[in-house]
Amino acid sequence: MAQFRLKALEEVLNREPKDFIREDNLVSDYYGKLVFDQPKMKKYLSKEAFTAVMDAIDNGTTIDRKMANQVAQGMKSWALENGATHYTHWFQPLTDSTAEKHDAFIDHSEKGGVIEGFSGTLLAQQEPDASSFPSGGIRQTFEARGYTAWDPTSPAFISETTLTIPTVFISYTGEALDYKTPLLRALHSVDKAATAVCQYFDKNVSSVKANLGWEQEYFLIDEALFMARPDLMLTGRTLMGHASSKDQQLDDHYFSSIPTRVNRFMQDVENEAYKLGIPVKTRHNEVAPNQFELAPIYEEANLANDHNQLIMDIMLKIARRHKFRILYHEKPFAGINGSGKHNNWSLSTNTGVNLYSPGKNPKSNLLFLTFVINTLKAVYDNQDLLRASIYHAGNQHRLGANEAPPSIISAFLGTEVTKMLDLMEESVVDRKMTPDEKTALKLNIGRIPEIILDSTDRNRTSPFAFTGNRFEFRAVGSSANCASALIALNTVVANQLMKFKTEVDELIEKGTKKDEAIFQVLKDLIIASKPIRFNGDGYSAAWVEEAAKRGLTNVNSVPEALSVYARPDVIEMFERMGILNQSELHGRVEVEYEKFIMKIQIEARVLGDLAINHIVPTAVEYQTTLLTNVKNIKEVFPADEFEKLAGARLDLIREIGGHISAIKAKRKEMIEARKRANVIEEVIEKAKAYDETVRPYLSDIRYHIDKLELIVDNELWPLPKYRELLFVR
Repeated sequence: MAQFRLKALEEVLNREPKDFIREDNLVSDYYGKLVFDQPKMKKYLSKEAFTAVMDAIDNGTTIDRKMANQVAQGMKSWALENGATHYTHWFQPLTDSTAEKHDAFIDHSEKGGVIEGFSGTLLAQQEPDASSFPSGGIRQTFEARGYTAWDPTSPAFISETTLTIPTVFISYTGEALDYKTPLLRALHSVDKAATAVCQYFDKNVSSVKANLGWEQEYFLIDEALFMARPDLMLTGRTLMGHASSKDQQLDDHYFSSIPTRVNRFMQDVENEAYKLGIPVKTRHNEVAPNQFELAPIYEEANLANDHNQLIMDIMLKIARRHKFRILYHEKPFAGINGSGKHNNWSLSTNTGVNLYSPGKNPKSNLLFLTFVINTLKAVYDNQDLLRASIYHAGNQHRLGANEAPPSIISAFLGTEVTKMLDLMEESVVDRKMTPDEKTALKLNIGRIPEIILDSTDRNRTSPFAFTGNRFEFRAVGSSANCASALIALNTVVANQLMKFKTEVDELIEKGTKKDEAIFQVLKDLIIASKPIRFNGDGYSAAWVEEAAKRGLTNVNSVPEALSVYARPDVIEMFERMGILNQSELHGRVEVEYEKFIMKIQIEARVLGDLAINHIVPTAVEYQTTLLTNVKNIKEVFPADEFEKLAGARLDLIREIGGHISAIKAKRKEMIEARKRANVIEEVIEKAKAYDETVRPYLSDIRYHIDKLELIVDNELWPLPKYRELLFVR
């Protein structure tokens, strides 16, 4: 194995940047060339079919079978002209990856040959085998039927030679088995709720859409080094490895010059992304060595999420082309920054107004404050649900460590917006406001644009930060499907906006003027949600104590965090809002428990195998070398000199023996802990057992392996070390 490591290093040192076929013209000339977007629909569809599709996109109307056939024919003609030979329904099951089954565009012809065919039925709905996708008990394994259904709001595209059609995935009985279905429901819900509130301020607002701008962080590791680390191959993270003497202490990797080979990979990714209509804009080195980031311009949330899932797949494929492997795990290396996927979220109206961007007059700024304050209240009331939406085995390693927000959910507003909320709280009185009081308050509200553009800072320790014209949900992990967080966030905000409107309408019905009713309710919400507002250091021990005093929860266990989905109030909200019913929620959380169990189980097995088959034999080999050396010294030197010359070696031999014994003993204990956990039938109790009794052994065993890495001869050590993984490119 040591030879494998040394050969891998030699291979890396001989790498050269790889060329790729680059589009020569401007990005605007080939952007979206592989997407069946509006211009192509206008070209390939009849006016009637085009209108039907646009009506479905804009208003959610159903496309009948006749129109679906017309759309299918146009889509097929375009796809064949662009080299497609197959088609697939592309969906997002609860496996944290996408799924697809490719079928050729062929059918029997009347003359005994084949013809290219594609019908509206095949476009609108297909029936993949659902038996092997996780459902959390919604359907039995032998019940294989599931349906994929076309999502016209996300355009079809060509991936290599396959026409790819974004779809939802549901069970035979109609329950959601994917991320997209509840996301679309949540986006519809926040559209309705936000539009109703906007009507207080502008009757021209007829719809509100959620926007998302994700920031994808990742590590790039050379393929040879990756293949020499079985833990990276099988779990996505290093289960052992002593810290490099130099890692990110000097902050010299962040925003530094991008290595040529990495830059070539990034350009290749961008080239493919633009052809698929993904508006990637930013690329840069991140804080940790060999860590990078890719970020697009924001888009409508459903499309943006599809694009994130697509770009993750593209990056994996192109990385191999450049002899890299991508690590999306939230914490692939201990002791340095992990990777997140910041979700920059906002709401905007059909009239072009960003509801989280200050306006130009008191009325538009009151609209801005209305949405900021209601969002804060939604986050405060649903802090446990938002945490659950982003908490999983990988993110558990990241949250609260090295540039990641803590597990305590709080919201950062910045000094000036905080002052505005405090001013509103002080200025709105319980009695009927006088005209002068209203005027003074509106004048103060009118000052928002001037102060916010100049004074809004950013807080990297905040899980949910206001950044000038959007909220940044920073706690989302790099490997996650953004939909999980977006489902929760859009649902709770929609729920809060509905409550807000109900309270305002009740005051208006009692004779309170509209503006004053809005002021009164907003004041109550400001006071009620004040504990969630925190502009300080989320990493500090003082904040943990302060958060507890404020009644904010601090959960550091995945099973405990996920249990919120079973709370009656959470179930009631999701069902009332039409997002997920009780059966779907139960199935979803059971899948999450199972994934958590399986990931810890796999890590335990991999670590156990590596410890016994790689590390212990290497340590024994070096120990034997030392013993031979000690014997030779004893044969040559007299007793008094022997003690001086061999004393340190004997101590080292004993130290190695102690670590070997500890590794063997703890591995055996870990196996027994797994056996005890595996017989537990209730999935939540099994998850807790894995979390509390199995997972700690991963750190315990690692401690002894990492100590051995410092002792054993470098040329014998079998696995690439941190300094090699992080600095050899």
